[in-house]
Amino acid sequence: MSSPVQLVASGDLRESANRACWPAQAEMEAALSTAVERCGAQLVRGHAVDADRGHGFIASQREGIDIFATLDPEAPLIVAEAVWQYSHHVLAGLTTHRGPILTVANWSGQWPGLVGLLNLNGSLAKAGVPFDSLWSETFEDEWFTSRLSAWLNGRTIEHDLSHVRPFKPSAAAEEARRVGEEIAAELQQRKAILGVFDEGCMGMFNAIIPDHLLMPCGVFKERLSQSALYHETKQVADAEADAVRTWLEERGMTFHTGPNHDENLTDAQIRDQCRMYVAAVRIADDFGCDAIGIQYQQGLKDLLPASDLVEGMLNNGDRPPVRSRDGERVLYEGRPLTHFNEVDECAGLDGLLTERVHRALGQPTENTLHDLRWSDEDASGTVEGEIWVLEISGAAPPAHFEGGWAGAEGFRQPGMYFPSGGSTVRGISKPGPVVWSRIFVEDDRLHMDLGLADAVALPREETERRWNATTPQWPIMHAVLRGVSRDQMMARHRANHIQVAYANSEAEATTALHAKAAAAAALGMTVSLCGTTDGAE
Repeated sequence: MSSPVQLVASGDLRESANRACWPAQAEMEAALSTAVERCGAQLVRGHAVDADRGHGFIASQREGIDIFATLDPEAPLIVAEAVWQYSHHVLAGLTTHRGPILTVANWSGQWPGLVGLLNLNGSLAKAGVPFDSLWSETFEDEWFTSRLSAWLNGRTIEHDLSHVRPFKPSAAAEEARRVGEEIAAELQQRKAILGVFDEGCMGMFNAIIPDHLLMPCGVFKERLSQSALYHETKQVADAEADAVRTWLEERGMTFHTGPNHDENLTDAQIRDQCRMYVAAVRIADDFGCDAIGIQYQQGLKDLLPASDLVEGMLNNGDRPPVRSRDGERVLYEGRPLTHFNEVDECAGLDGLLTERVHRALGQPTENTLHDLRWSDEDASGTVEGEIWVLEISGAAPPAHFEGGWAGAEGFRQPGMYFPSGGSTVRGISKPGPVVWSRIFVEDDRLHMDLGLADAVALPREETERRWNATTPQWPIMHAVLRGVSRDQMMARHRANHIQVAYANSEAEATTALHAKAAAAAALGMTVSLCGTTDGAE
């Protein structure tokens, strides 16, 4: 390759995160530059490191647009990510870049670049921008180096996608197909509402479903404002909020509190989260929402503690009761009010379908998204193969945990991301069969990928190792994806998030998977089965 390869790095909007994460990014860029040089090319940064700011990230959409205006639009370009990043910081420039684009991440759970990479890849796929993608732990392994060399020499990177095959409704079991198609028909007749508390969280372009794709599914958005949520939160009385906390503690949840707002989880933070929970349920009822998504970042983080404790309660069937303002009704009694974390609308539609399919089949209705955070082999040797760390900032339902509410702990959210604190809902997901899925937008169509996984139990020491390599305050699921290798998952997945739900048995997991696939297909989605799904094709 004759011309130098340009490099850009998208970062966070929060400068505290950019400064803290910069050393890992600088280390990754040095290793990547050496790898490019070994292949006979030169890597040149397309924007300078800012010593005054303490990092070299693109930290806003405006900054990204201005930087791309100075780059050669024909030259090859690498987007290098060792951190969570806001895709819209670079998406505008990438949509008009005519040279080849390669997204690259380090194989690390620390900040994490893998999650940022998957979000960017999903955003590029939705926008119709051609790109290639690679990842590596050392940037010296043969798998990475051979593919990087191919890309530098003008070839498209080929990934193994043999684990993906089209779903054929005719191959599904009769009961599963019937349940799925009945749920799809019901949505067409009695339409559902996703309550969206402000769109576009953290630059996640891939997480926004255009209305013209959502509406044919019988699902419509109620566009709500986080300022309304803030106002409603402040109307909830202390006694009502404290009753929510009492309920949690009586069920066995443990809060790790301290006196310092900036460093500790405080009683005041928990009280405001309990207020927000009551407020969110009442607003959902006001508008007849079937599921809701709170953005939290940005804006609300400057006013209230994190929404994650709220979200964990909402996603659980057994949760503190919330009465209507007149006291006459218990709202959404006996079931989750499905919440899609970070207002990821693809997860919202998926969660809505999952809850209805599982309820119809008598399966656990609690479901959540997680970050597809990082994977590694079990250092203890207890479980063979690659085990994914699935984590999210606290919205996992305690029904997924070992011990339920008694296995849930509340820690202060990391100050780097959550200046106003707030409790997480930390727990270790119990072993059992899991259905995983993801809805995404590509080629102006809705797609759904589905597969089966096993949530596995690991020794506590190994769990702690994985927590310490990622974010120890957050809930964790140890997941083995059936019939899908690490690199196959990375190559195919079009999102930073993955949806998970338990089934009561192996056979029932297969039925639930087929039923949800049938529902999605009947709603017009392009449905693919991934990995080992007990022969349904």
